[in-house]
Amino acid sequence: MSALAVVPERGVAEVAAEHGVSEHAVALLRASDVIDLHLDTFIPPRLPLIRYDVFKRHARGFLGGRFFGHLDLPRALEGGLTGGMWSLTTNPFRRRKRRWVLFQRNLARMRQVIEDTGGRFAFARTKAEYDAARARGAHAVFLSIQGANALEAAPEGIASVPDDLVVRVTLVHLTNAAYGVTSSPLRLWKGKRGLTEKGRDLVRALNDKRVFVDLAHVNRQGFFDAVEVHDKSQPLIATHTGVNGVRRVWRNLDDDQVKAIADTGGTIGVIFAQNFLRKKGAPNDAGMVVDHMQHVIDVAGEDFVSIGSDYDGAIVPPKDLRNGVHYSRLVQAMLDRGFSDARVQKILGGNFLRTLALLRP
Repeated sequence: MSALAVVPERGVAEVAAEHGVSEHAVALLRASDVIDLHLDTFIPPRLPLIRYDVFKRHARGFLGGRFFGHLDLPRALEGGLTGGMWSLTTNPFRRRKRRWVLFQRNLARMRQVIEDTGGRFAFARTKAEYDAARARGAHAVFLSIQGANALEAAPEGIASVPDDLVVRVTLVHLTNAAYGVTSSPLRLWKGKRGLTEKGRDLVRALNDKRVFVDLAHVNRQGFFDAVEVHDKSQPLIATHTGVNGVRRVWRNLDDDQVKAIADTGGTIGVIFAQNFLRKKGAPNDAGMVVDHMQHVIDVAGEDFVSIGSDYDGAIVPPKDLRNGVHYSRLVQAMLDRGFSDARVQKILGGNFLRTLALLRP
C-alpha cells in the first residue's frame, strides 16, 4: 500500500488566488467543520483497467473531472474536509450472494486503508468521536453503506456486518431490492409500491442500532413508508440529492419530502451532479448547488441543509467543482448569494453535527 502523500498547507492568499475566490472564503472554510455526506472515492480503485491509488494526489485525469477522479485522501485533506461519509458501494447489478461477498471484501479493504493512513484518517461513529478526531487533527470517517442491496444475502441483515462502525445505510440504490423500490428509471415496479415488509423491518433494525436511515434513492412511496415506520425520536437524512422545487427530475425530493426530513431534525445533503441540479439556461457553476440549498432553506429553514457531493459516484459536477480541493468555490458561491458566515458554517458541517448529536451524542 502506498504511503499517504503529504501536501503542505499553503497560505490563505495563495489558495484564494489559485481557486479564484476571496481570502475570506478560504479562511471561513478553514475555520469550519466541513463534512461531505456522500463520498464514493472507494469505487475508482475497484474499476477494471483503472489503477487509482487513493493515497496519491491526482489531477482531474483524462476525463476532466467527469464521472470519477474527483477526490483522493490527500485532496480530501487539502480541500478542507474535516469529516465525510465515505461509502461502501456494491454493484447492485451483481447477483445477490455475490454482492454480500464483495461487500465483506470491500469493508476489509476500507478498514485497511484507514489503518494505513497512520492516524490521519480515523473512523468516527458519534459526535464525541468526531470531536476527538478533530482535536488531534485527523479526518473523521463516517462509514456508510450505499444501498442495503448489498445485505440481501447476509444471514442476519445489518446485524451480519462484522463491526459496529456503520453510521448510515441507504435503503436501496439504483435497482429495486428486497427492501423496496428505487426512484431510478431502472425500477421494475411502478404505481404505489414502496417499502416491502422486509424494508420496514430494516428501518426498525437501523433504528435499534441507531444508524442513520438514508432516504436518498428510494421512491416516493418508499420514502413515506420509511417515515411512517421510523422511530420518531431519531433524525432521518437524505445524503445526496437535489430538490424538485429547482429542477424536477426522478432523483430529487419534493417539498413534502424536504419537510418530512426537517420535521425529524434531520438534514439534506445537496448533490453536485449537474444533471440533477441545472435549471434551463443556468450557468454551469457552483451556483447550481446553492440554488438547491436556497430552496431547502425557503421550505424548511437553514438548519436542515448540508453538502453531499457524491464525488466519484459517476457524476459530472459543475465545471468549477470537478476537483475535490475546490470546496472554497462553493463557500464563495454561498457568500455571493448573501449567506451569512454562520449560515455557511451550518451548511458545511454544523447541521450534520447537530443531527449526529441527536442520534449518537
